[in-house]
Amino acid sequence: MSVTEGDKFSYDGDFHVTDLINAINTGIWEYNIITKDVKWSSGFYSILGYDPGDIPNTYDFFFENLLYYEDKPVFQRSLNRHLSDPAETVLIRLLTKRKGYRWFESTIKKWGDKAEPKITGSIVDIHDFKLLELQANRNDFLFKETIKVAKVGGWEIDVKSRTITLSREAYDIFELQDKVKLTIEETISFFESQYREAISAAIDNIIKYSQPFDLELLFRTARNNQIWLRARGIAVIDEFGQCITARCIFQNIDYIKKKEMDVQNAVNLLSDQNKRLQNFAYIVSHNLRSHTGNLQFMVNLHDQTDVADDKKEIFAHIKSISESLKTTIDHLSEIVKIQTEIGKERKRLDFETTFKTVMSALESNIESTHAKIEYDFSKAPDVNYIPAYLESVLQNLLTNALKYRDPARAPLIKCSTARDGSHIYLYFQDNGMGIDMERYGDSIFGMYKTFHNHPEAKGIGLFITRNQIEALGGSISVESKVNEGTKFTIKLV
Repeated sequence: MSVTEGDKFSYDGDFHVTDLINAINTGIWEYNIITKDVKWSSGFYSILGYDPGDIPNTYDFFFENLLYYEDKPVFQRSLNRHLSDPAETVLIRLLTKRKGYRWFESTIKKWGDKAEPKITGSIVDIHDFKLLELQANRNDFLFKETIKVAKVGGWEIDVKSRTITLSREAYDIFELQDKVKLTIEETISFFESQYREAISAAIDNIIKYSQPFDLELLFRTARNNQIWLRARGIAVIDEFGQCITARCIFQNIDYIKKKEMDVQNAVNLLSDQNKRLQNFAYIVSHNLRSHTGNLQFMVNLHDQTDVADDKKEIFAHIKSISESLKTTIDHLSEIVKIQTEIGKERKRLDFETTFKTVMSALESNIESTHAKIEYDFSKAPDVNYIPAYLESVLQNLLTNALKYRDPARAPLIKCSTARDGSHIYLYFQDNGMGIDMERYGDSIFGMYKTFHNHPEAKGIGLFITRNQIEALGGSISVESKVNEGTKFTIKLV
């Protein structure tokens, strides 16, 4: 409450205001700009918890002792403007007698004449309201900060108009200016193609049947950054139970999702390594034991016979077993070598150059079988890989394609590469004898697993190839039909 020039004070002694002013929870003050005299109403004292006489009734005491130091500049500026314009309201903190500093709203107005200009003001206790406002602002700040930290953006679908409203945070996730308006179809188009059907079905179901959804989807921003998003939505229904609005959130979970995928890949890699270790243990325990047992048996026979021809025959068996044992040991060495070479430096390798080197080493095999070889590495011309591994993979695949060719037709072998995001794929296809996938599908990459009655079939090439690829974090899969051919798909990195 302010006192204007037309209002009248009723004075009796030092300073008495009307009963009406004293009755309301407002303090009135008056300041003479020339004399610096100050007058306070009884309400001014009581609203601060003082009795008249408890504190000096002076401008200096008010400014230095009652007014909080941080609020002095704003209060002083209001006084210095002399407030010739309409009344101004400022928020200040004043020291009360028993409750410390509290918030007050002070309305200030200039009045009087040029000879005796005065400023009159009122103070109203707004402390409780101010605390509620501060708490609300704090909660709003915490909410906004939480949204930022959690990387969450809101979006809402108006069912009737089929329009989408995005929050500021959602625009940040999309990496779009907030003036851009999106339709439902345009929003769906930001998701990677393999996930669009899922988000589209989720939106249709929430609109038609009020079904909530919670999906993890791969998303590509307006700046072509690929991230993982969590999309959640609930329906707001009318009194008839029909969805009128779908309220949803997007959360950037890219870091969490990739960590989760890394952990899963590590688990899968560990599982694969355990399987390879089991194969290795099987070879050591079974194959070597078989060789050494046979060798010991033949040595004993050799010692027990005196017939020269028998000794010669037995020695031939011993020689054969020895050669077989050497082959097995070489295979074991090759498997161990794969693990020891993982730490070798990777190099940027040109596919065409490497493939031509492999073809040159197998030139006589290619010519003798009249094989036609086609290759196209234009979509991914090079890869960061261990040189010996890439040569070994290509050589094993090309050797197998030539070895297991269909005798009824000339071999046709195709090799190509492709890039999908950060991954590089190698495709190797032939028109050979093919493999019965229903019968042998689970054991194609097993050690000493053969699928044809070929005299040179050892069952070691694909086992080593798979180990080399998986040792560097890749994968290999196969598609095949008997008498039609085989196709290998290899994710190198």
